[in-house]
Amino acid sequence: MKILGIGNAIVDVICKVEDNFIAQNNLTKSTMKLFFDENDFKNLLKNLKIEKTVSGGSVANSIVGLSQLGNKVGFIGKVSDDKFGSNYEEGLKKENVEYFYSKKKEELPTGTCLILVTPDSERTMCTFLGTAGKINENDISSDVIKKSEIILLEGYLWDEGEPKKAFDKAINSAKKVAMSLSDQFCVDRHKPHFLNLVKNKLNITFANEQEITSLIEAENFNEVINFSKQLNKLVIVTRGERGAVAIKGNEVFEIGVQKNLKIVDLTGAGDLFAAGFLHGYINKLSIKECLQKGTEMSSRVVQQIGARL
Repeated sequence: MKILGIGNAIVDVICKVEDNFIAQNNLTKSTMKLFFDENDFKNLLKNLKIEKTVSGGSVANSIVGLSQLGNKVGFIGKVSDDKFGSNYEEGLKKENVEYFYSKKKEELPTGTCLILVTPDSERTMCTFLGTAGKINENDISSDVIKKSEIILLEGYLWDEGEPKKAFDKAINSAKKVAMSLSDQFCVDRHKPHFLNLVKNKLNITFANEQEITSLIEAENFNEVINFSKQLNKLVIVTRGERGAVAIKGNEVFEIGVQKNLKIVDLTGAGDLFAAGFLHGYINKLSIKECLQKGTEMSSRVVQQIGARL
């Protein structure tokens, strides 16, 4: 198998809202808020019109993108044996993604992410992890990992306790490890751990400018470049309107954004960028071509609702 994704198995529930909805519910636009109380989460959802539900989660979105590009891929993520859990499994199978998890009845329901899209196309996420956040080392198959060229992890999955053990088992069994830092709040919560991963465990790191600047507490982007050069690994940073940069050793590759896009929804832009880049990487394209493929994929996904092409 080319790439195995390990991440939070989350059903995405996409709704359009006005800006005042974000303010009224004490949310911070363009970030992800974790909900720990299922009832609070349900109350937020109850008055909203659902546009679409999708088998989501950051890494799952990337893996589906890779499958759509013709790569043999798989995914591990924890769901419960409930309606959303069955929907999740079916959704991945329809996309030719091999799902390496046998669902059973869990104490918590399958995870859900409410994606609120405001008129400026920004997305604000409210996530109830449910059983997805309870992934443990028994849910991870070392054999499947060893048969994969690369594993792709997400920062969202990392947490103290059982998820960390699952993470460590995956990294220790893998030939190559790629990871997305996921979200600035995520980086801020786990800064020393993420810094250790980026420096010592990962072969490929995906981040946006905000996340990596926060991770290394950089004053400017030159510091990010210098830090990445010293690692002597592959670091890919998306920079919004400034395009994207890949740093490999002392080499720095840049690409601009595609012009005149009709942006509808930024959900999944980073996930699909990672899919395009990794498609290039595992098919032995140049770093520049990998950046081009990443940009092409993210440009396509932002012109529609949701994180799937």
